[in-house]
Amino acid sequence: MPTPLWSYVSPGIPDDLFERLPGIPMSPREIRLLLISYLRLESDSIVWDIGAGTGTVAVEAGLLCSMGRVIAIERDEEVASLIRRNCDRFGLTNLTVIEGSAPECLGAIADKPHRVCVEGGRFIKSIMQEVWRHLLPNGRIVATAANLESLYQISESFSELQVRNVEVVQSAINRLEKRGTNQTLAAVDPIFVLSGEKLN
Repeated sequence: MPTPLWSYVSPGIPDDLFERLPGIPMSPREIRLLLISYLRLESDSIVWDIGAGTGTVAVEAGLLCSMGRVIAIERDEEVASLIRRNCDRFGLTNLTVIEGSAPECLGAIADKPHRVCVEGGRFIKSIMQEVWRHLLPNGRIVATAANLESLYQISESFSELQVRNVEVVQSAINRLEKRGTNQTLAAVDPIFVLSGEKLN
């Protein structure tokens, strides 16, 4: 669903087109492309984005799922407002922002998801268990881990929940940056991306 700000049907919106707040995490474009590819979105998918932060993944999913719905879950009121502003920037009408803490708020969401992206959370194992209860059959879950502790908890959750067709990748991305009169490649912080399916 192209918009005046992003007139392409492909994902990969440049980071500087999003409004940001200091200290609020944002999935860089290259990481977003990984997440979107592993979500395997369809035009009518219902997507939950848990720990949505700046809302970049939710916005990209909203543009791709023009006949579906995206629900961005964020516990901080100021950050939730930021997500809404980014929705407005891209003219999205199929994206809802829920202010609440996962996993407690998930049970109250009426639209059950085909796809879930878990981008963090204090109680990651509890979040994963609650997500699994609501994820529709043949649905997909994608989770990110920025450290070994989160990686272990998500991996353990995948095993306990019997997630199928599991894939795990770690990003290794470098961006060209200008430093003074020189151009150099600077690393983007690596992240683990775990994905899999609920078959029944």
